[in-house]
Amino acid sequence: MKEQGKPKVLFLCTGNSCRSQMAEGLLRSLAGDRFEAHSAGTLPLEVNPGAVAAMAELGIDISGHKSEHVDSYLGTGVDTVISVCDRAASNCPTFPERTRKLHWSFDDPAAAGGTEEQRMAVFRRVRDEIAASLQTWLARSADPATDS
Repeated sequence: MKEQGKPKVLFLCTGNSCRSQMAEGLLRSLAGDRFEAHSAGTLPLEVNPGAVAAMAELGIDISGHKSEHVDSYLGTGVDTVISVCDRAASNCPTFPERTRKLHWSFDDPAAAGGTEEQRMAVFRRVRDEIAASLQTWLARSADPATDS
């Protein structure tokens, strides 16, 4: 399941419907040549259409993504787990000790209220916050999998 020579990064969220899906798509776009990106959830749901639309605005197609349960990644050689919501961070299963664990907390765009445009503004803001966090993480070193 791990691509030859690429560190495997798993983005973890509760529903695996928005934040983790956007993070997976963003990492593939920003550094897919260096990392194998995946996402999963502790209670996976369907991929949220708002996440698909927000990513499409950047030319990143996540419409074919499927929500997966985090347990399907246990024992698959994940190098780094990045939880993107507080609930998933506290419910994360135990990965091997060598697996790096990071936590980046982002608002849940699926919980946004208001008009369609107001909800989409939240998806865009969270997408951009995830992208900024990824860019900072990627810039830290030649091998961000070694950074915490």
